[in-house]
Amino acid sequence: MGDRIRERAVVLGGSIAGLLAARALSETYREVLVVDRDVLAGVTGARRVVPQSGHIHALLARGQQILEELFPGFTDELADHGAPVGDFSEHLRWYFDGRMLKQVPTGLICVGAGRPLLEARLRARVTALPGVSFMERTDILGLVDAGGTRVVGARVQRQQEGSEPEVLAADLVVDATGRGSRTARWLEELGYPAVQEERVKMGLTYTTGDFRVEREADELGDDLASIPVATPGTPRGAIYARLPDRHSVSLTGIAGERPPTDRAGFLAYVKSLPAPEIYRAVRDAEFLADPVTFQFPQSVRRHYEKMPRFPAGLLLIGDAACVFNPVYGQGMTVAAMEAHLLREHLSRDGEPDPRAYLRAVARTIKAPWEMSAGADLGFPTTEGRRTLKVRMGNAFIPRLQVAASTDGTLAAAFLRTAGLVAPPESLMTPAVMLRVLRGRGTPVTGSAPEPVDASVRSDASTTA
Repeated sequence: MGDRIRERAVVLGGSIAGLLAARALSETYREVLVVDRDVLAGVTGARRVVPQSGHIHALLARGQQILEELFPGFTDELADHGAPVGDFSEHLRWYFDGRMLKQVPTGLICVGAGRPLLEARLRARVTALPGVSFMERTDILGLVDAGGTRVVGARVQRQQEGSEPEVLAADLVVDATGRGSRTARWLEELGYPAVQEERVKMGLTYTTGDFRVEREADELGDDLASIPVATPGTPRGAIYARLPDRHSVSLTGIAGERPPTDRAGFLAYVKSLPAPEIYRAVRDAEFLADPVTFQFPQSVRRHYEKMPRFPAGLLLIGDAACVFNPVYGQGMTVAAMEAHLLREHLSRDGEPDPRAYLRAVARTIKAPWEMSAGADLGFPTTEGRRTLKVRMGNAFIPRLQVAASTDGTLAAAFLRTAGLVAPPESLMTPAVMLRVLRGRGTPVTGSAPEPVDASVRSDASTTA
């Protein structure tokens, strides 16, 4: 792109969103400094400050497309490191209310890399960029303001004994610190108005078990994953995936469902899923470790674009702007979309306009937020605002999914939308709605399965 026009950008946070921001900034800033509280160099496994990294992470189709654009050859690089690669529909088994969507080729690429491998390879690519450096084991203390109109740096403190707080001067600061972002609080302390927030409280629990599955017991065949999605009719969900070094099952529970962490209870929960091949694959498999669990209470959208005043020299990306329910796999892909957006704004003359950028981010977030929040609001126990649009979507989409179990055109259209390649409006065309009306079957609206109790756990341990 264009010549470098500014001196220094500081990125707060070195996870996926921070790495993608650094990639975009490297084209227009002579120096890009990524600050993180963790050790980054040489790390290839799950990081201690990312407790969810041991669970299955999905990169949606649009995310794969953008990463390939930003880092040419990246998909092949992941494949060379053992990541399975396939079609987003043809090689994935998507279940909704016990019905599997028809598997058809879509041309959309799915990469089963897992977060540790994906992040490690991204970090290696970003580290090799001219002008990019990392400041590890450094706590981020706040923003530095000048005159109440501009952010001119960040206050940090290295974790080494005897270190004192210091100021990192910057022409631009990008907050990529994730769901724990403190920018809203820091701005209030600097005299800016409070940011409006939108919350959807669903009380998600997900629990992951890793397995060694023998080749002859691998139920996936040529497929990459089996994904029974939790719905109001079947509130227990899962992702069973073949990863580069293991098979993994992430169980999800909502509406009071809590996947157990003991091995017998874990297998009992797997047995209750509407995708029987998952239980067949792991019932006799070796656990590589005890299952681990993670709580996700709510999704949060922060409307920075609506603030009447916002400082120059500050941008946000990734979960710092919007925290999505992780079961829909949107987080990394939305961060990639925002990095693509950041790149566009940086290519314009002068420095990026925060207000224009934040408005564009809001437009980017709108569709994935409405899809995931709307789906969560289909559960009667979820707390949040149910608009007419949400209620209409929750009446229509289950019927589309029923029809898509036998109609490959509908399956492909739905997964293009779920993969953030096509907008939700593409599912509301007359042609699509006619195909849905011609489809057979009705959505499941039954009660939730019985809780996993001691007798069921005992049965699981004896029948495995």
